[in-house]
Amino acid sequence: MSNVFEFVADSRVCSGKSAARRARRAGTVPAVIYGGHSEPQMLILNHNEVIKHLEHEAVYSHVLDVTIDGKTEKAILKGVQRNPARVQIQHLDFLRVNMSEVVKVHVPLHFTNEHSSVGGKKGGIAAHSMVDVEISCLPMFLPEFIEVNLATLDIGATLHLSDLVLPTGVEIVALAQGADHNLPVASMMASKASKDDAAAQS
Repeated sequence: MSNVFEFVADSRVCSGKSAARRARRAGTVPAVIYGGHSEPQMLILNHNEVIKHLEHEAVYSHVLDVTIDGKTEKAILKGVQRNPARVQIQHLDFLRVNMSEVVKVHVPLHFTNEHSSVGGKKGGIAAHSMVDVEISCLPMFLPEFIEVNLATLDIGATLHLSDLVLPTGVEIVALAQGADHNLPVASMMASKASKDDAAAQS
């Protein structure tokens, strides 16, 4: 967690769709921060500054500084609404965090050693079943991503959630719900070329 992201916001009094549209036309992004022991608070942020922050993958799995009218709170980004037709952020949801309380966050998966894996050397193709995973941990242990090392994955094999190597203090939420939730993360499929080679050698 070496990066520090600060979102500078102003409190917003007016609510509703009309107020949100006016905020967007003015070049700002309507938002809300909630959770903790405080009431939800409506915010507005500079759209261009928000876009710059959201270009960084790490912003989605970091404890953020949200400065509201000069006062800074710790939060995580829980929701981003985008305009599907153009580059426009329509709304942000921030969740306040207490550094001594466990949070649940979706973090990205980074797949490594695909081509140099056991199956990759045989011409296999890695298929990803998910791109992120929900974890629980104290904010101080929040990782930017979870590495998925495919080095030992052979053709026909599958890597599951329980196979992932997790950082200290981090747990996968799904695994706490029982064995039925031990979902596949990646599998190594035989390519047509590798199948043809195997057939030629048999």
